[in-house]
Amino acid sequence: MKSLFLTNEFPPNIYGGAGVHVDYLSRELSKLMEVEVRCFGSDPGPKVLQNEPIAASAFGVDTSQYGAPKQLHSVFGAMQRCLDWNAAGVDADLVHLHTWYTHLGGVFAKLNYGVPLVLTVHSLEPLRPWKREQIGRGYDFSCWVERTAIEMADAVVAVSSDTREDVLRLFNVHPEKVHVIHNGIDLDEYQKVSSTDALRRHGVDPDRQYLLFVGRITRQKGIIHLAQAIRHMARDFQVVLCAGAPDTKEIALEMQAAVSAAQAEHGSVIWIQEMLGKKEIIELYSHAAAFCCPSVYEPFGIINLEAMACETPVVASAVGGIKEVVVDGETGILVPLELRPDSFEPSDSEAFEKDLAGAVNRLMADPALRLRMGKAGRQRAEAHFSWRAIAQRTLSLYTGLVGPNR
Repeated sequence: MKSLFLTNEFPPNIYGGAGVHVDYLSRELSKLMEVEVRCFGSDPGPKVLQNEPIAASAFGVDTSQYGAPKQLHSVFGAMQRCLDWNAAGVDADLVHLHTWYTHLGGVFAKLNYGVPLVLTVHSLEPLRPWKREQIGRGYDFSCWVERTAIEMADAVVAVSSDTREDVLRLFNVHPEKVHVIHNGIDLDEYQKVSSTDALRRHGVDPDRQYLLFVGRITRQKGIIHLAQAIRHMARDFQVVLCAGAPDTKEIALEMQAAVSAAQAEHGSVIWIQEMLGKKEIIELYSHAAAFCCPSVYEPFGIINLEAMACETPVVASAVGGIKEVVVDGETGILVPLELRPDSFEPSDSEAFEKDLAGAVNRLMADPALRLRMGKAGRQRAEAHFSWRAIAQRTLSLYTGLVGPNR
């Protein structure tokens, strides 16, 4: 049996949780079956990637002659890649999609090649209205193609039970087609390390405790709320914001203003404005006194699992799949978050920011609690979130669709 993964992100170009998922799942799954990956590339045309034993190809497009508004270039570029993936030929027994950028490619493959369609929901477009800031009217297209693909899919994988409920609420899908298979973690790679080179390189004092955030600058991650919450935090620890790749110029400016204000008031705020490599991130996780995830929408929240695997306790908003990863009072502290019904903004932003800061202050002031929660977080990661088990569950799902003898 052979699976064809269609994805935007794949090594060496990974910037979010979906890319991490594809990277590790494809590698673990390739130990059990044949896997091919087709992903986005930067250069026009297909380019073979060196990712043995996985056959991987990156497909790029030339957008230099596009007359469409700049906001739509990524949308039309995705559509072109979806067409090119199919024109290249499909010999897989099924196609497995990751993020809306690939959904049209899956629809083409199902209709033209007659192969079963599997779709993993890493996030849902109706629950990310801020995407309109990024892609304009292209958001209407992304919502349409996502709905079309989800409702056509032979199987939908939700990365959390909360996400499964969202799928059933928002789309016309039979419940038996929607399966919960969590994200995972490479426990050999993500573990506590002693080196502090990355800290020193980025201006973090290894002799002072610090709170850590890692993520993209996007509405979804709640990073602006965290920056504004810093004014309510104690001044005896550092705050390290490893935040880059802003979605839009507007949110980049908001982030700049919020961090500048926090730096002026708190005095120990370090902003690393780049997406760091895995080795550096693991080092930052390992030495952080606590990790903060203030997301307003999070289908799973793999960053929390990465922190837990490095024995770092977590303060996170109690939304989405985070509640299935972080155990409140055991591996971290969950902060209640009520969202306005008309948007994904807190119904009371100031109250949320104060609650977030209060939870951080409580954890940062209690070394014994941090140690206990850090150890419990590592144990939970080991017990429930190995990629090997997740690959086995994915293979079982495939087998149910195409039969055991393919």
